[in-house]
Amino acid sequence: MAEQRERPYSRFNFLVALGDSDPATVQAGFSEVTGLDLDVQPIEYRAGNFPTNRPIKLPGLSKIGNVTLRRGVIGALDLFDWLKEASEGDQNVYRNVVIQLLAEDRQTVALSWRLRNAWPIRYDGPDLSAATNDIAIEELVLSCESIDAV
Repeated sequence: MAEQRERPYSRFNFLVALGDSDPATVQAGFSEVTGLDLDVQPIEYRAGNFPTNRPIKLPGLSKIGNVTLRRGVIGALDLFDWLKEASEGDQNVYRNVVIQLLAEDRQTVALSWRLRNAWPIRYDGPDLSAATNDIAIEELVLSCESIDAV
């Protein structure tokens, strides 16, 4: 579904669907998504009879990074409750999370990523201070089995 064009997309229009409800009913949007990482670790190999004195490199195991979601605190407990389910060993905690980068019209989906079998591994509540003028931000870190561009 990717919309290819010559000029790059801006990164400030996006949607996150946590796989538990219709994206149209999201209680609060996220202000930041980080960690869409996929690494393939190389395996170095050299046989004793190779004509060169350096190993060849083969693709090895892939490693998926943790994805961090941040949003302003609105009083909703959905993120915290999801982590609580995971901490209590609920086997139904896995969700397919979809992150969509939107074009400037905020309607056209430029590119989507699907986090398959995602589940929360950490929740960070806001840092509170009476001496600042900042928004209270909560953070949820997700672990997943794969990241697919869809």
